[in-house]
Amino acid sequence: MNAIAPFQGLGRLTELPPPASLTRRQKAAVIVRLLLSEGAQLPLAQLSEDAQTALTEQIAGMKMVDRDTLSAVIEEFCEHIEKVGLSFPEGLDGALTMLDGHLSASASNRLRRMAGASSKSDPWLRIAGLSVDQLLPVLEEESTEVGAVMLSKLSVAKAAELLGRLAGDKARRVAYAVSLTGNVAPETVWRIGQALAGQLDAIPTKAFDTGPVERVGAILNYSAAATRDAVLKGLDEEDQVFADRVRKAIFTFTNIPARIDARDIPKILRAVDQAQMVCALAAATGEDAASAEFILANISQRMAAALREEVSNLGKVKEKDGEEAKGAIVAAIREIEAAGEIFLIAEDED
Repeated sequence: MNAIAPFQGLGRLTELPPPASLTRRQKAAVIVRLLLSEGAQLPLAQLSEDAQTALTEQIAGMKMVDRDTLSAVIEEFCEHIEKVGLSFPEGLDGALTMLDGHLSASASNRLRRMAGASSKSDPWLRIAGLSVDQLLPVLEEESTEVGAVMLSKLSVAKAAELLGRLAGDKARRVAYAVSLTGNVAPETVWRIGQALAGQLDAIPTKAFDTGPVERVGAILNYSAAATRDAVLKGLDEEDQVFADRVRKAIFTFTNIPARIDARDIPKILRAVDQAQMVCALAAATGEDAASAEFILANISQRMAAALREEVSNLGKVKEKDGEEAKGAIVAAIREIEAAGEIFLIAEDED
């Protein structure tokens, strides 16, 4: 249930007779006063400024409430809470926060722009929900003063991470400017938030989740060795830098000794069909022979002997069958790596 829902509902208690002669606003003041006296942390900041002002003024005008009236207000409040089945977030921003991750990127962006166009919408709620990677380009391009306001409105952890990723000179100037934000008017802060939110929402949605290097590398992972070598040779001629980056992104059967921790080999064997492993080992010739020996050297001697015997009995395998088996081993490794069970060693890592 939304934490603020009970306080929003206090203004709509009309189903039961009012205790004594208190108004709905006075009842809200009584409940808030009671909860605060018990040490409760109330999410009153989530109410609109008008509601916060009205509540504060009401509390300021109250004097004393007798025990019978207090008991009646509590009973009415509890009964109201018990009747609530579901509560929904208030406004488009709240709905978008609740549905985050369930809407398409295009629909989400469109709704964000609609929410930003509303004068009731708090743009800083939208900005605070964005990742550091999304905020960093805007912070780098904006003026020092605007950057200082942005950092001041974000959580300390996120602001610290953003500051750490700024260039040294820019980071120093923004950090100093934060010390000068004390006298910035709330209206100015709100307008800066509106401008930044509009700027962030105007950034076009990427058609692909990964970059070109990762996409080409993933495609070549599952391509036949001859095709992969031909493509990389062509890339060398067209763009040597891009080709080198693609090579680092590729993980094939040949890369197993260089990028797999020896202690992870038993995990990989448990995730792979034994018939496919035998076929892959039997087809491991040339550069792939080192991978086969690496696998056999890092399992128990008994299991290694059994696999060697099966490989010997299988004899020579067709090139196509061998490629498919080695591809299945690579796919299994990628799956358990994505699940966090193993980690691939970077090529430039000792």
